[in-house]
Amino acid sequence: MDTNQSIISFNRAQIYQRDHLILKDVSFDIKKGEFVYLIGKTGSGKSSLLKTLYGDLKLIGGEGNIVGYNLRSMKEKDIPFLRRKIGIIFQDFQLLKDRSIADNLLFVMQATDWTDKQKINKRLNEVLELVRMTTKGHKMPHQLSGGEQQRISIARAFINNPDLILADEPTGNLDPETSEEIIQLLQDISSKKTVLMASHDKYLMDRFPQRTIICTKNNVCEQ
Repeated sequence: MDTNQSIISFNRAQIYQRDHLILKDVSFDIKKGEFVYLIGKTGSGKSSLLKTLYGDLKLIGGEGNIVGYNLRSMKEKDIPFLRRKIGIIFQDFQLLKDRSIADNLLFVMQATDWTDKQKINKRLNEVLELVRMTTKGHKMPHQLSGGEQQRISIARAFINNPDLILADEPTGNLDPETSEEIIQLLQDISSKKTVLMASHDKYLMDRFPQRTIICTKNNVCEQ
């Protein structure tokens, strides 16, 4: 693995919500294979930074690159292709409640142009094995615990073998013991992928210390 390769790179970036400046002069690099925490109080700009990374907010000023895409010059039509190189994990799992776990994963694959049934089945098994959920494919989301649902959302984030995982408060709805299991899983995964995880949970960050980026006072700094 080329650990010098930048997966995310910002240089004096200006991040806006409509006409309102949220973060100014944002400069940091995240290299391939790193696990990095993103922290900050509510309203500090964490969500705006994440939205900029996956193309939901346009980068207005400065420079920003992610998984080979220039966030300033990127066209609207490029955003779906950017998002195939990023796996996103949400706090509230966002599983489709009307279909099985396997069908939740299949839904993503069909939406991203998987057509070969043999390759589809192979990949489904691979991502379920990755999160240690190989026996749960036939279950409905409501039949799983919160921790199990979050494991499935991690599996979903890995479907297209992304270069980067963005985890937005992935332990926010979980009990402490389950939260530790999810962080351990994500840190194990970061040996193969780059992970940027937004979190409020100081206990977890103390328990599993990693490089930390902080959103504060309209700016970004490192701890």
